Amino acid sequence: MNWDQVQGQFKQLGGKIKQKWAKLTDDDLQLLSGKKDEFIGKLQERYGYKKEEAEREVDGFLSDFDTKGKTTH
Repeated sequence: MNWDQVQGQFKQLGGKIKQKWAKLTDDDLQLLSGKKDEFIGKLQERYGYKKEEAEREVDGFLSDFDTKGKTTH
């Protein structure tokens, strides 16, 4: 899954995102609405990640989502 797909399905993926990053609030997700740079910034803020670490976390989430065959159609 790439970020364009996430952006198009961000609301549907909200539950999976909150499972992975429970410190993100519903308001955070609503405000982010699929904006990758802002999403990464919010992960840095909430979890104290460095930018590269936040990007790796997001990329790993997307990769894990693909390899486990979890798609939301």
